[in-house]
Amino acid sequence: MVLEATMVCLDNSEPMRNGDYAPDRWQAQTDAVNIICGAKTQANPENTVGVLAMAGKNARVVVTPTGDLGKILGSMHGLQVEGDGANIISGVQVAQLALKHRQNKNQRQRIILFAGSPIESEPETLVKVGKKLKKNNVAVDIVSFGDIEANKEKLEALLAAVNSNDNSHLIEVPPGPLIMSDVLISSPMLTADGASGFAAAAAAGAAAAAQGGAAAGGGDFEFGVDPNLDPELALALRVSMEEERARQEAAAKKASEEGGAGDDGGDAAGPSDAAAGAAAGAVAPEGQKDQTAGDDQAGGVADMEADDDALLQQALAMSVSAAAAASAGDAEAAVAAPPEQQPA
Repeated sequence: MVLEATMVCLDNSEPMRNGDYAPDRWQAQTDAVNIICGAKTQANPENTVGVLAMAGKNARVVVTPTGDLGKILGSMHGLQVEGDGANIISGVQVAQLALKHRQNKNQRQRIILFAGSPIESEPETLVKVGKKLKKNNVAVDIVSFGDIEANKEKLEALLAAVNSNDNSHLIEVPPGPLIMSDVLISSPMLTADGASGFAAAAAAGAAAAAQGGAAAGGGDFEFGVDPNLDPELALALRVSMEEERARQEAAAKKASEEGGAGDDGGDAAGPSDAAAGAAAGAVAPEGQKDQTAGDDQAGGVADMEADDDALLQQALAMSVSAAAAASAGDAEAAVAAPPEQQPA
């Protein structure tokens, strides 16, 4: 893992309000910076990242190189879009000065330059700055977007002057359906030697989502969302699924209880009708009622066939009991009658 100090130079000029990148150039650039800072800080626990704004009256350091990712990302919220264009020369020089005063001198030095507005500096001036950076062992990764064709010649000249053993890169991100952060994740800027596991996992997730998202609902990831790219959305979807599952289970339980209560009511009415038709006052034993009600409630709606068999057996038993009770009543009436009324 490469031990590195990085300064990210942001283009916060007025052209960043253009909507040729979703949702606009500034937001696309901010999302890409968040990915880069996360990848750099996860690649090595001793890596540091700083942020610099190049537009406005002067280039200014927003946050000095630090390993606190929360501080880095929090500094982005206070930035505003201002100025007609980014001052590339001044921004690079201030970034080099910030790297020169890094606390850990064993860290390699790297500048990540975002260029999304027309560059007014001459190619000769950029070449001179690039040679100075190369002399001080500062690598430069350039992200060109927005005015790509207008800046192509100047940025290629800067890259040729600063590049040493292929330690610097130029990544062009054209407008279109591709998201800037997805392009940078799979670029040599993050996948070269020393790339973090975070960047590799994010690149794999982005590739899987791009290839299988339309056909399979997001590839092999749960809910079609890679938790490495959007952990908050993945958590929200998981919580929503658990709540829906609990709601469905509660509804099924309520329906089961209501079905059991209906079966109990039918069982209570059945013996009364059978006893009234067979003999007055003949009813099922109390213990048999309780047992039948308990069996019906335990079975519920899930075992309707077993309930039908139990009800049939109960009806047969009650019919036999009623017939026996009627026969006993006739015998007692015959014994109690006077002799002249008894049968010969």
